[in-house]
Amino acid sequence: MNTLARLARWFGVDADWEHVPDDPRRAFHNDLVVGACIVVLTIAATELGRSAGMFRMGGAPESPEWLPHLLAGVTALPLAWRRRFPIVAMLTVYALFLGTGLFNGAVTQVATLQVTYFMALYSGVAWARDRRAMLIAVGVVLLTMFGWIAVQLTDAAVRDEFLEHLGGVDPGLISPWVSMTLYQLLVNVAYFGGAIILGQLAWHGARRRKQVAEQTATIERQGRELRDHAVLEERLRIARELHDVVAHHVSVIGVQAAAARRVLTKDPERAAEALSVIEKSSREGVEQMRGLVGTLRQVDGTREGDTAPANSASTANLAGIAMLAGDATDGLTCTYQLVEEPSGASGAVPGPIGAALYRTTQEALNNVRKHSTARGASVTLRVDGRGDSAMPHGWAEVEVLDDGHPRPGTSGSRLGLVGIRERAAAHDGVVEAGPRATVGFRVRVRFPLPDGGLADRSAELVEAEGGRS
Repeated sequence: MNTLARLARWFGVDADWEHVPDDPRRAFHNDLVVGACIVVLTIAATELGRSAGMFRMGGAPESPEWLPHLLAGVTALPLAWRRRFPIVAMLTVYALFLGTGLFNGAVTQVATLQVTYFMALYSGVAWARDRRAMLIAVGVVLLTMFGWIAVQLTDAAVRDEFLEHLGGVDPGLISPWVSMTLYQLLVNVAYFGGAIILGQLAWHGARRRKQVAEQTATIERQGRELRDHAVLEERLRIARELHDVVAHHVSVIGVQAAAARRVLTKDPERAAEALSVIEKSSREGVEQMRGLVGTLRQVDGTREGDTAPANSASTANLAGIAMLAGDATDGLTCTYQLVEEPSGASGAVPGPIGAALYRTTQEALNNVRKHSTARGASVTLRVDGRGDSAMPHGWAEVEVLDDGHPRPGTSGSRLGLVGIRERAAAHDGVVEAGPRATVGFRVRVRFPLPDGGLADRSAELVEAEGGRS
């Protein structure tokens, strides 16, 4: 049963795939042309055989001179439909073989007809869409052909004629008739078996090529989808960056403009200083926005030879967090603290995480300036390379605290907090944002660090510290 199941699987009995030409119309047209050529060659080969007297050998019956040509040509004709109707063409060819063999067996020995029989069986196996019907048809053909061979080999008249032709001579170790019988069986097994095996191998080969083509198309489609997704993610990232840049600089400009308006007549020097801050912040904002917009335009890929646009990425890192905290020109006094374990671990934090921490700090400080009465804030950057159960490879976090109360009428759109949460989700981080138990607001974001980066660096730092001690 297992053997039969394997054979059925090999012949594709339960396969849901059909072997059809890639361009059926062109393939069927080519089959008609090839079939017509084979018919012409078969008729020509039949005439050569008739002229050589092969149709009168062995006591062949008398017949009209044109009849062998007609039988041979009609037998080859079904090959013109070998891919359109493979099973029908195969059965028709072998039915015509039987009819021709009963009339004059010598006609079936024409070389082009031997090729026709092989091609018909091969095409039936290779191109049949219904594999069960193909196996039944092939079984009928094999039973018919080997039955025909058995009848020929058991015919006493054929045996006597063969032995008489040898003249009673026994040239080998095996009986001549037994040798002839085995030889005929061997030749026909190789002939029909070869046609079936080659046809099935052609079916498997076409199936594999189709699967490879479909897989290639799927991979290309998925690649395009991944590229589109990556472009979308990059655009969203740039949109968040743009929001942070605009919010930061507009917030600074708004605070300084209000300060300049209040002291314009009382203290011109302070007003000039505030206007100078406005000028500087506006220029920086325009420069950074120009760089981000340039990146947005080239997000589908920078052409070779193009230079990357300038943007705020040069300061969007851990070092830039200290610069954000140290910017007190708008009246907000910030303190900055770096806590790292082991010492120097912050130097191994990956750039994307450093940029995310920077933007989080920038957005949190902007919210303090716009929506709080606080005059003081604290920024704490913590980096731990030891890790824990939740983040086994270490983590980096930033915490921003202020000591103010919500400013009336400045609730905002809360898009800044949404951006912080989106940025944290992109790096599998966690966010805590909300009012403190005493006074003020608290924003804390923690990002897990990737494997192999900070962990290895931390081990080196621990060893270095041990060596110094």
